[in-house]
Amino acid sequence: MATPMHVDRLDHIVLTVADVAATCAFYERMLGMQVVTFAGGRKALSFGNQKINLHQAGREFEPKAAAPTPGSADLCLVSKAPLDQVIAHLHSCGVAILEGPVQRTGAMGPITSVYFRDPDNNLIEVCNYVEN
Repeated sequence: MATPMHVDRLDHIVLTVADVAATCAFYERMLGMQVVTFAGGRKALSFGNQKINLHQAGREFEPKAAAPTPGSADLCLVSKAPLDQVIAHLHSCGVAILEGPVQRTGAMGPITSVYFRDPDNNLIEVCNYVEN
């Protein structure tokens, strides 16, 4: 079925978190994201042409998801750094790798991924696309 709506890309997603400051510190330190403040002191994590808006659990911005819950997200992020550097960085920061490196399929083809958790226990996957 054809639709007149042609979605091009994601602009932002929202994570509901238990502690905005802890989340900002983790994503800045572990993933190199930039913490930005906007509209009324709200926080977001900026990277590339996207951002992750942060909602404090119990004080979410309206409108919101039907059941916003810290720890319910599963994100896959593409890294420009080789995965061996990502793994070394995770180890140096004391972050446990749950799985990986493992082969998976990304939106644009084969990827190699590692998995770990953020402070809210969201599952974070960092990958590199496999070069052919």
